[in-house]
Amino acid sequence: MKVFKFGGASVKDAEGVKNVKKVLDFSKEKDLVVVISAMGKTTNALEVVVNNYIQNPSELEASIHEVYHYHQEIIHGLFPNPSHTIHGKVSKWFQEMKGFLDANKSKNHAFVYDQIVSFGELISTTIVSEFLNEEGLKNTWLDVRQCIRTDDYYRDARVQWEETQQQILEAISPKGVTITQGFLGAEGANNFTTTLGREGSDYTAAIFAYCLNAQSVTIWKDVPGVLNADPRFFTNTQLLHHISYREAIELAFYGASVIHPKTLQPLQRKEIPLFVKSFVDPAAPGTCVGKGVLLDPMTSCFILKKNQVLISLSSLDFSFMMEDNISEVFNLLHRYKMKVELIQNSAISFSVCVDNKYNHLEPLLTKLRERFKVVCYYGVTLYTIRHSKPVEIQSLTQDKEVLLKQESSETVQLVVNE
Repeated sequence: MKVFKFGGASVKDAEGVKNVKKVLDFSKEKDLVVVISAMGKTTNALEVVVNNYIQNPSELEASIHEVYHYHQEIIHGLFPNPSHTIHGKVSKWFQEMKGFLDANKSKNHAFVYDQIVSFGELISTTIVSEFLNEEGLKNTWLDVRQCIRTDDYYRDARVQWEETQQQILEAISPKGVTITQGFLGAEGANNFTTTLGREGSDYTAAIFAYCLNAQSVTIWKDVPGVLNADPRFFTNTQLLHHISYREAIELAFYGASVIHPKTLQPLQRKEIPLFVKSFVDPAAPGTCVGKGVLLDPMTSCFILKKNQVLISLSSLDFSFMMEDNISEVFNLLHRYKMKVELIQNSAISFSVCVDNKYNHLEPLLTKLRERFKVVCYYGVTLYTIRHSKPVEIQSLTQDKEVLLKQESSETVQLVVNE
């Protein structure tokens, strides 16, 4: 068995869904788990629904209708028959969404987020599964929440592996095609929906591959494979033909957007190769992540993270920043759910670059100012360069204010004001 994953860009419209069928036909694979993301920018649109529900109720109905209309356009492009059963199936998901919003009493933003945003994947897979069946590619639709069991850390839930493996082995037939959702799980106590973190659909594919001892995982994207830099921000990017597990994990850890950070560990444990290929040109070789050469070609790799926050701390009495100070800082970072991207400390100072994903920065700074002198830089950019050359660093920092630089034998990190 193999596992395929199609992201939102591959199913952003009716033509994209039709192309998924072409890719599946081209692959000639008969025994597949196909993991599919929400269509296009649906996750972003559902985030607007969540925000309107909590902060701007007068706009809630309009934001839901926008998501509904978008999917209706795709349905009309795939199913000419206006009385097709797909209309009722998709309408049922929207009724369920509205039912939750009407009945919900929780003010926990992360909980509400997971219950609402999950409908993107549930709707997309319903449409794709129905279309494939209509076109003669018989498949079974599976609610992934029956399989992937997690804790209740909403928006970034942790997988309960033993129970998940048992559920997957019971739910998946080793023969035929199964269509299921990326990104989603369910917590055990109350069976509420959870999500695995943004871009978690790649991780979902790896979870299924690990539990099923799959032959390989293929992530189908709108790029030719893994590039050495994001072409939106860098020119003259190169396709990486092969990346070792170790190097890919390093790149993912530092934030390379092509592969989700948690995707690679379960694949490495069982030495399951990961392919990143183009759904535009499925015959092209793409990139293989697996055993073997570190990087082919051996070239510098650039990772960029915008809109970060650099916090610099020093003691109020100019005493040393010792273990007890640093321990307290990390406890606060954990309490306020800050994703730490970079740390650097000296005898009298401690600097940390964080991603303010949960918008808890201001209460964190208030607590830090009780014990430390705090200097904060908002909206900074974090560059990470693997296998860099001095001339590349010089070119990258030209006309920029470098706030922090950290260097090891293989990696240079820079926090800059652009």
